[in-house]
Amino acid sequence: MSTAALTSPNGGTPCSSEAESLGAVLADLLPAATTASRARVRDATLVLGGAALTGIAAQIAVPVPGSPVPVTGQTFAALLVGASLGTRRGLLSLALYALAGMAGVPWFAGGASGAGGATFGYVMGMLLAAGLVGALARRGGDRGALRTAATMAAGTAVIYAVGVPYLALSTQMPFGQAVAVGLVPFLIGDALKAALAMGALPTAWKLAGRRG
Repeated sequence: MSTAALTSPNGGTPCSSEAESLGAVLADLLPAATTASRARVRDATLVLGGAALTGIAAQIAVPVPGSPVPVTGQTFAALLVGASLGTRRGLLSLALYALAGMAGVPWFAGGASGAGGATFGYVMGMLLAAGLVGALARRGGDRGALRTAATMAAGTAVIYAVGVPYLALSTQMPFGQAVAVGLVPFLIGDALKAALAMGALPTAWKLAGRRG
């Protein structure tokens, strides 16, 4: 990859060739790498950092009475990683998070690890959601408050679309009960997370614009 492919046409804001064709995400505003090898190191660092952020946020876990699913910062982190890194790096970050957790790294919710638990479907949902949110962010889905809210809502819907059916299957509970214990108790918290994102992401873009 040439230096020209790592910078914008006007020589200003750095971005990858993917960013040039689909629009930039926040990670593309980092200083441009001057060689392909440095670009790969930068992307690998971002991917690792996104996985670590998700793992750290997952340790903020509050049990919900009557539900095997705790309230955590994990989903919020996963969506922010997707929005900030874009589709490819966001997917890789959450894939690394999932694979490392399956291999025994204790950074699923509350220090858990391994595959097959009742909440593992939510981890898989986060992987897909990070990719979707990253794609929407490349199309301006994190530039304004309302667009950010819609982007976060779409990502959250994907997480539940995978997590709730997996919860029902893994615990043998009726689907309606899985919805009652694996979705309904978290709606208010999800709304609060969306509100935080509505403030944080557009503000980050405004600050980046001022610095540029």
